[in-house]
Order: sequence, then structure tokens, then C-alpha cells
Amino acid sequence: MNGFKINDRIKNLFITKHQIVNKNYPYLTVVIIGLLAISSCKPKLKVADNKVKPNIIVILIDDAGYADFGFMGSKDLKTPEIDQLANSGVIFTDAHTSSTVCSPSRAGLITGRYQQRFGFECNGTGDSLGLDETEITMAAALKNKGYKTIGIGKWHLGDKEQYLPNNRGFDEFYGFLSGSRNYFPSPQQDNPKNISALRHNNKAINFEGYLTDVLGDAAVNYIEQYKKEPFFMYLSFNAVHTPLQAKQKDLDKFKGHPRQMLAAMTWSLDENVGKVMKKLGDENLLENTIVFFLSDNGGANNNQSTVFPLKGWKGNEFEGGHRVPFAVSWKGHFPAGVKSDKLVSSLDIYATALALADTKNPNNKPIDGKSLVPFTDINKLANTHETLFWRKDEAAAARIGDYKLIRLKNEESVLYNLKSDIGETKDLSKIEVKKHQELQKALADWESKMVNPLWIEEPDWTKITYDIHKALMNNQKPKKVQP
Repeated sequence: MNGFKINDRIKNLFITKHQIVNKNYPYLTVVIIGLLAISSCKPKLKVADNKVKPNIIVILIDDAGYADFGFMGSKDLKTPEIDQLANSGVIFTDAHTSSTVCSPSRAGLITGRYQQRFGFECNGTGDSLGLDETEITMAAALKNKGYKTIGIGKWHLGDKEQYLPNNRGFDEFYGFLSGSRNYFPSPQQDNPKNISALRHNNKAINFEGYLTDVLGDAAVNYIEQYKKEPFFMYLSFNAVHTPLQAKQKDLDKFKGHPRQMLAAMTWSLDENVGKVMKKLGDENLLENTIVFFLSDNGGANNNQSTVFPLKGWKGNEFEGGHRVPFAVSWKGHFPAGVKSDKLVSSLDIYATALALADTKNPNNKPIDGKSLVPFTDINKLANTHETLFWRKDEAAAARIGDYKLIRLKNEESVLYNLKSDIGETKDLSKIEVKKHQELQKALADWESKMVNPLWIEEPDWTKITYDIHKALMNNQKPKKVQP
């Protein structure tokens, strides 16, 4: 018998016989009340129970600022649907991606491994460079456990045959292969030979309307199609990455807004996240679906985003480059309305997915993330990171507890205490010498396990990125932020 039938039967017995029970069998009253309480509680999902596999949805957005959502403190950008999603679960205020730029960040997220382990350290000079074929993606690992796997939106992990989503574990792909594209139909970009063309699996297709809406609708349609079987959905919106383009009605809604274009683009993004969550609710899937929401890196300097109170932005190793808005919702399993300052990483999504599917990395390579499943129990929160590391070409960073080191090639490294100096303005390297040495050694030890980058960024970007780091390390304003 299921819980509902037991509950209903006992309830009827209690209502019709309560006078006799109370008078003649006082102890039976206690038993019946206890049974009512037990039957009304919904059992927690057993992670190791292969009969119950929760759906897994990763909503990854692009170049969003740390403070550009209501749940992260934004006062001028309206994000009611995203806020509702975030507040229905755990909001992580000290969450980070494994890279400060799009492509390597995605490589880390989808493999659960520092992308430096396989040389995917920088954005490529061309999209023909792709994800190492020996790496197992989250989609492939979950497909191996019976999941239907769906990729939607921006890919940016290679466009050669061996790198295509359908060859990396995805049953379905509805998106584009490049790092960015227009939000409206474009004759040039929609050419089937262009890697920015929208594709359904390996076939280029045309679309009408606004791309954020198109991707949101695709997600809803796939949920409808696969609602009766466990599915993994990687929903990778290209919003709010440049080019800055929005629907006219959304621009009109924010007329006079100091960040009108970003406000309009964010509003559309919010509407489409709402579509997905509403569909899950309509299909009674919220209690069997874990939803991750995060940005792929820090806010960009060219899309009106803000990372306040952080320093830096996309592309550099200061907090503004890799600390991101991050929320996880799973109705009935994760506590709702909780803010956590635990140190977490986008790498943790892969580890969490493996735990929920009761499996290990199929190729037995080490996973650098940590499962967030313990957050279903507030008393088991010790399983988060003590250390995190970053490196992109000539700049690198290390985090141990509250302390963070930033190192630039041929320059002295700097040390910050993020607990007392979230804006990374006070260099402690000459004051807390032992702590400085501890982080230097930790970074060197980590690097000894990594490999050299297989490619680096274009020379102009390399120089600009170096100059930005040098200026910010000296608390100066960079002279240039783009080549």
C-alpha cells in the first residue's frame, strides 16, 4: 500500500471511532496519531536506490554579474522567476567556476575535473579546438546509467566531428556550436556551414523570434517528451553574453533604465527559466528533479553587468572573474530559503550527479568536485572544499580557507583575506609571510599535477589580460580592458 492509502484509511478510522478510542483505549490514540504523522511524511529519496533516479537540470547562463539577480541583492534588475527558483533551495554565496572564461569553464563543469588536467586552460583561437576525447562528460556518465541526455543552447567545446554533443554523450542536442551568436535570425550565421547556426542534433535548422525564447521552449518540449523517464538536461543559455540584443517590448518595459539592454535581456532570461520551472511543477516533477542555476564565469566588462562588491571581471583571477551566482533547488530534499557561505565550485555539479545516479566516473579518472548531496542534511556540511585553484596562461590563483593568492608571471604575488577584504584591496603578502608561503606551495603542488595548456589565447588578449592583472594587483585602473 502506498502512503496515501494508509494515511486515508487511518484518518477515517480516527475520525469515526475517536470517542471510543479516547474513552476505552488511550494508548491506541497515541499509536494512531503516530501512524498519521509517519504516513504524512514524504520519504527522502535514497541516493543508492537505482529504482529512483532524480532528473538533473543544469541551467547555465553566460557572463552574468555576481550581483545581477534579486536573490544576490540586485535592486534594479527584475528576476522574479529566478529568485523563486533560488529561494526554493540553497543559495551559495561563495561559489566559483573553474575558469574565468567561457570555454574552459564549461570543460571543467561537464567533466567535473580541473580542465588544466587535460590542457583545456584557455579560450581557443578557433572553435575547432575541443574537449579531450578521453574525458567522460556528465552526459555520457549519466547516459550509462539509463538517463535520457539533452543538451540545449551554447556548446563551445569544439565543432569537429569527434567533439560534437551527440558524440559526447547527448541523445539530443538543440543549440549552436560556437561561443556566441545573434539572438535574432541572421542570414550569415544561420548558414548551415556556420558553427553559429542553430542545430537539432547534426542538422542546421532555422528559427524565428528571439533565441532565449526558442531555447526555453525547447527545454519545455523536451521535458514533455521525456517526463516519464529519468533525464539530464544541460540548458546552456547564451544570455547575457554579447551581442547586446533584446526584444522591443522588453526594451520598452525598461525605458529609461540605466542598464536598459541588460535589464531587457535578463527579463527574457528570467521568463524562460520560469517556463522550465512551471513545466516541472505542472508535471509534478519538482520533487524528483534537482535544478542547478549558475553563470559560466564572472560578469563581462562589455555587457553592462556588475560584480559589486567584488574586484575584477570575466577573464581575470580576481573574485569578479570566477565567483558566480549559484543556487541548487530540489523540493523536499534540499532545505528552502537557506544561504550558505560554504566554499563550492561548478566542479561539484558532476560529483553530485554521479552520487545521485549511484555511479562513479566511468574512466576512473579523479574527480575534483565534491558532491552537494550532504546539503540535504544540515548536519553534514563538512564535505565542501578547503582549497580551490585557478590558472589561465600567465595568471593563477589559489584559495585556502579565507585566504587567496593571485600570482602573475614575472611579478610578485599578492595575498588577500577575503573574509575581511572581499574587494581584494589589502595585500598581506609582506605581513602574513607564512600564510603567503603556504598558498604559494599549495599552488605549486597543484600545478605539478596539471599539464601545460594545449593552446593559449590570441597575443592581443594575452597582453591585455596581463596588463589588467598587473594594474588590479596594484589597485590601479587598467588603461585598456579590450585589445
